[in-house]
Amino acid sequence: MSRFVDRGAIIAAYVGIGMAVTIAVSFLLIIPIEPVVWLLAVPSGLIIGYYANQRSDRRAGPWRRIVVNGLFAGLVTGVTVAVLLIAVKALFFYADNGYRDPGLGGRLACASGPECVYARYLDLGRGPDLRAAGVTDAASFTGLYWSQQFFSAGWIVVLTTVGGLGGAAIYGVARPKPAASATG
Repeated sequence: MSRFVDRGAIIAAYVGIGMAVTIAVSFLLIIPIEPVVWLLAVPSGLIIGYYANQRSDRRAGPWRRIVVNGLFAGLVTGVTVAVLLIAVKALFFYADNGYRDPGLGGRLACASGPECVYARYLDLGRGPDLRAAGVTDAASFTGLYWSQQFFSAGWIVVLTTVGGLGGAAIYGVARPKPAASATG
């Protein structure tokens, strides 16, 4: 037991990366519904925390290993979702060129990037809320926007990691018992 985590937990972490990519692509790009990413944070952590120990065949052994396996797999999964969330947000934040459907008023008059995102928020009537938060231009908007995005990403990591801990706890309580050795 010289490893920090079991080999099965490392494999589970790779499975968690795949799960994170699937969730992020599905609900940030294909069907952009970010709240679904939030709703799936804890359940994905539960699944991967349990799987990390099942894959490690932790039928016996100290609880410490079960907990570490679940935390590790949950953390890797959560960090992957958070990185993908930030990457998608950055793509749309810096590539915004102000295009808007002609039926909604046509293209916004703005320089591509943060200025266009700021213009969209103003166009949606969020100016008073932004001013109350101290936002007066695209530069101050950029600071507020990214602080909120990193705060959100941090919470996704926390929720998924806590889910991983929960999955490890469920496995620890419900794990298969070691096979009885034949005596005789």
